[in-house]
Amino acid sequence: MPATPAGQFTAQEQSAITRRVGLRLMPLLFFCYVIAYVDRINVGFAKLHLQAVLGVDDKIFSSVFGFGAGLFFIGYFIFEVPSNLILHRIGARIWIARIMILWGLVSMAFMFLKGATMFYIMRFLLGAAEAGFFPGVILYLTYWYPPRQRAGMMAWFAVGGVAAGVIGSPISGAILGMNGIAGLAGWQWLFLLEGLPSLLLGFVILALLPNGPKDAKWLSLGEKTWIQSRLIEEKSEAHAQQSHTLAAAFKNPIVWLLCLTYFLLNIGSYGYEMWLPTILKALSGGSDRMVGWLNAIPYFTAGLVMLAVGRHSDKRGERRWHIALSAAAAAAAFALAAWSKSPLVGMMGLVIAFAGLKSTLGPFWALSTTFLSGTAAAGGIALINSVGNLGGFFGPTFVGMIKDKTGSDFGALLLLGGALLGMGLLVLLVPQRTKPVSPSPQP
Repeated sequence: MPATPAGQFTAQEQSAITRRVGLRLMPLLFFCYVIAYVDRINVGFAKLHLQAVLGVDDKIFSSVFGFGAGLFFIGYFIFEVPSNLILHRIGARIWIARIMILWGLVSMAFMFLKGATMFYIMRFLLGAAEAGFFPGVILYLTYWYPPRQRAGMMAWFAVGGVAAGVIGSPISGAILGMNGIAGLAGWQWLFLLEGLPSLLLGFVILALLPNGPKDAKWLSLGEKTWIQSRLIEEKSEAHAQQSHTLAAAFKNPIVWLLCLTYFLLNIGSYGYEMWLPTILKALSGGSDRMVGWLNAIPYFTAGLVMLAVGRHSDKRGERRWHIALSAAAAAAAFALAAWSKSPLVGMMGLVIAFAGLKSTLGPFWALSTTFLSGTAAAGGIALINSVGNLGGFFGPTFVGMIKDKTGSDFGALLLLGGALLGMGLLVLLVPQRTKPVSPSPQP
């Protein structure tokens, strides 16, 4: 298509451009997040075989594992904001490729794990290596999509995390069955084979991902102009209401409220995910392979529900109540799983809880990005994600401590449900905008 003034595209042509952008970007970003999430949570499967490797006894194993699993998020927290600022400065292509290659190498190195101290160090390094990936992609999507389309697109990206559970859970269970092949334990094969794809995908990103619309060779000049202009138009509508500088983002009380909201979400989310294989093993009494298939059920269900909630949120132009009601449903389902004496009802509660908490993601990030632009968007998004992800440290750690103290999942599930209930109440304190706002496009 020849260069065309931005205002001269018909509605049909505009829809075609948006679809082409989505088809070019989203499958690649989606698959990258699938691999990232597999590398982040596969330690939950490895845990079933790590007690002897870590050299700890039954009385403290859950606490040691929970603390080590959570240390990922300390490394993530420390390096997240600097990583996103660098991405905004030098471009997404090189920086996201660097993140993926480095975390692939660290993940593969887990096959040499020996002792609790090394476990702690490696989990911290994995978090440091992956820091900036998720908020970097969230920032990157603001270079392409206006606020009214973001919940759906961010849900499509975030559903990679649940696809990782659907795809990765049966695969992880099967890989553990490779125990003894070539002299390696099943958990060693797990880290080796699941770390390799991220290393390879880093080079794919380097070859295929444009830094922004202006660098996309598959768009005409007129199409690039139209994409840029619709972001600028919406930004100008509420220019005075946004934070634009990094300092302004750090001083914005709404940003800190969103940090706390996301913190509570991640207590529930990672407290659930890091321990789900263990909980399902206890519920079913099945083999590693069976646990792998059972573990996929909550992820598959959550993927369908979160896409539907993201689309509905975009259609209605509403964010806060979509988040609050999804979080409340998750809290109620955690309580159901905690109180139930039936394995089937307990499993149903776990499935509904996961669908509810994951459904908050698309509307949450669409809401968060409306308050920031420019450098503030790069730093603010990373700040919300990094502080919020500290919940990923406390969730698994507290679950492990409660399990060691009580010998059951009851208190742990109530803790996770309470965190989601708190999230749902807090998000209603976030002010509502009358018009959608867009961060500035990539310079």
